[in-house]
Amino acid sequence: MTPLGRPRVERVLGIDPGTASTGFAVVDRVGTVLTPVWYDCLRTTPKESPSARLVRISGAVCEVLDHLQPDVVGIEDLYFGANARAALAVGQARGVCILACAERGLEVHEYTPATIKQAVTGYGQADKQQVQRMVQQILGMSAPPRPDHCSDAFAVAICHAGSARYASHV
Repeated sequence: MTPLGRPRVERVLGIDPGTASTGFAVVDRVGTVLTPVWYDCLRTTPKESPSARLVRISGAVCEVLDHLQPDVVGIEDLYFGANARAALAVGQARGVCILACAERGLEVHEYTPATIKQAVTGYGQADKQQVQRMVQQILGMSAPPRPDHCSDAFAVAICHAGSARYASHV
């Protein structure tokens, strides 16, 4: 609460990390009301070296932090699928995102894909389309955010904004 008794605005940045595509989304939370502020997706190409891709991801995170000044950050935790090489690359992208936030003194909270889906749809195994539709509905958007990395980033922000005590810290 503010000194005048009004609920404080909390700005939440959600990040869906990846080396090929990293989704960013920002919501403002006042009490239980969430308002979409901005979203975008950074795309890199396989023609870029791995280090160049990570530099671009880090730069994009820093630009978002500088321009939108979130209070807190939520990031999707690593999902270990069948492809260990892809998991390693996503882990590197997560690392540069977390580092950029930590260097600015921001708390970073990690959420598993199942936790995010549960928070947004009520079902931890929801598919991408279900998540997109629920993000659209929760945020009162006229259309689902696209590409799906942006929708996933909004889902991370929604998950964080709705978590009772923000228990998962980096």
